[in-house]
Amino acid sequence: MIRIILGAAVLAVFIYAGDYLSLTFQIPQRPRFGTVRIQPYLAVPRKDGRTEFMLDEAFEQTCVHSLFPHFDASPCWYLERERSKRKNL
Repeated sequence: MIRIILGAAVLAVFIYAGDYLSLTFQIPQRPRFGTVRIQPYLAVPRKDGRTEFMLDEAFEQTCVHSLFPHFDASPCWYLERERSKRKNL
């Protein structure tokens, strides 16, 4: 059982390192960074127990074209799926 866990951990480290090196040396040729338009909205609780939703100002967020987050930026594939962000007040 320990061999399986150790093997999975080593495999995860190699995949992360390969993703980082691929992004650093741009293999394959692709831009490192991209932008995704995010539409945040506010969730405001009302006195009657219901929640009112109000749109906030949209903004562009920088992302990386990789499998994992690098350089303090989220992966573009994740931000494409999560284009709206909820802020609870």
